[in-house]
Amino acid sequence: MRSPLDRLRHAISFEIIALMLIVPLGAVAFHMPAHDIGVVGLVSATLATLWNLVYNIGFDVVLQRVSGTTQKTPRLRVLHAVLFEIGLLIVLMPFIAWYLGVTLWQAFVMDVSFALFYVVYAFGFNWAYDRLFPLAEWALENRGGQARKVAET
Repeated sequence: MRSPLDRLRHAISFEIIALMLIVPLGAVAFHMPAHDIGVVGLVSATLATLWNLVYNIGFDVVLQRVSGTTQKTPRLRVLHAVLFEIGLLIVLMPFIAWYLGVTLWQAFVMDVSFALFYVVYAFGFNWAYDRLFPLAEWALENRGGQARKVAET
């Protein structure tokens, strides 16, 4: 399982890179000033970072208990990203409506748009992060799986 320091590096780098992408894209897509999208992005990133830390610890604890490892398959990565975004959507929609002075429906559409971006982004980011910072236990598990396959043939 990842250390608290590794989880902090993951969460902060995830949000910084996302902000660099989402602020200009959001300003263009929703025809709003970049500074307004920036404030929404910064508040959202702060809340998302806190949610990220709590959610990922909880997800990994459950995954470890259920499967005996924290290594994620592509299908599990999709589930991981979707569940994360649903939880964040519930928290962020009222803030977006209030701050931007839009209806809850408009906030919902904006939030869903951001969430769709983040689902794709989270999948790619987390896959890349795991490649850049793999856990030693995964190498042992993968090597063990290779040894079993060779022994069975």
